Amino acid sequence: MTGSNEATPPSAAVEDRRPWAERALSVMGPGLVTGAADDDPSGIATYSQVGAQFGYSLGWILLFSYPLMVVTQEIAARIGCVTGVGIAQNLRRHYPRSLLRLVVLLLVVANVINLGADLGAMGAAVGLLIGGPEHIYTLLFGIICVLLEVFMDYPRYAAVLKWSTLSLFAYVGVVFASHVSLRSAMTATLFPSFTFDAAHAMALVAILGTTISPYLFFWQSGQEVEEQHRRHVKPLCVTPKTAIAELSRIRADTIVGMGFSNLIALFIIIATAATLHAHGITDIQTSSQAAEALRPIAGVFTFGLFALGIIGTGMLAIPVLAGSAAYGVSEMFGWTSGLRRKPREARAFYAVIAVATLAGAALNFTAIDPIKALYWSAVVNGVLAAPLMAVMIMIAMNKRVMGRLTLSPAMVAAGGVATAVMGRHR
Repeated sequence: MTGSNEATPPSAAVEDRRPWAERALSVMGPGLVTGAADDDPSGIATYSQVGAQFGYSLGWILLFSYPLMVVTQEIAARIGCVTGVGIAQNLRRHYPRSLLRLVVLLLVVANVINLGADLGAMGAAVGLLIGGPEHIYTLLFGIICVLLEVFMDYPRYAAVLKWSTLSLFAYVGVVFASHVSLRSAMTATLFPSFTFDAAHAMALVAILGTTISPYLFFWQSGQEVEEQHRRHVKPLCVTPKTAIAELSRIRADTIVGMGFSNLIALFIIIATAATLHAHGITDIQTSSQAAEALRPIAGVFTFGLFALGIIGTGMLAIPVLAGSAAYGVSEMFGWTSGLRRKPREARAFYAVIAVATLAGAALNFTAIDPIKALYWSAVVNGVLAAPLMAVMIMIAMNKRVMGRLTLSPAMVAAGGVATAVMGRHR
């Protein structure tokens, strides 16, 4: 009798038996997915180039960029959580329409180019692994990503995105499979050195432009709104009594998500530094080139891990790039939007996702040089990032928008520093 009274309730028993990874992921949200999506195939190409060209010496930039990423993404997330609408919708409500149109136009152009580069890298990675027509693989990845984003229920889709972040651990495996001297790598990372020349300056710009990108702002802000609808809670401007707990959750989620992002980026730099740079291979243009170059140096297993990581991160990044463009365009025109919506409820929103993704895939069938296209995408992102960061700070300081939950002076100062750094590096 007493034994039955003291038995653990079924729900608690299930909770206790869940794998540690599932329990950890269950408390994470938009910040984790946003951070992981930052390590897309284009980002992998950038980090691989830096590791191949400079060895371990520039890993410290990821420590430098980390607090800048955290404060910027936290501001974006706060805007969505407090107001209940995304960045573009707030611009539409409170600022000149000309500013909104310019921001969304630049966002869409940069995202489509980035989508093309990422899909092309995924197709090339499959070609390296099994051979066959890379362009067909590229198109298939685009179609698969569209179908998943449009037709999968949001709660399930959000869970898939969170679980997809585990694919980034492939690059941790690459480091350990490459027999890296972690002591040398950590020494170079923790004790910075920098040569003031054009090559090093360009590498600094490339890393900052890759880690702090406008599409991440729109995505995390939009996802906070999606999560409110999923959990059936109201925006914080309506329920300010819940603000302390919610803003603490956003901060923890963002700190972990951006930390995960930069840690994986650091592992990519370390892996390519220990292999490619050590063997005199210093010119890497794409992530698939990095994977192919690893094969004779680090072995088939390391090559396979790197290539699989490109595919896994691409499957995570493509929905984020397309989704952030769809949030921006839909909010600009006042269309019904959100991944929680059924396709018949948000036709225009899902149409933007499909058109952006397939337009990106189509770039791989043209004479456009994907490397040059990606360069111009980075330029557009660089032009857009600092002004958009300044606009987000203005929104988050505006009492008409945020009510009593405007940014603290410390957050304003930190956001100002991040904006100044991004404006300076353009």
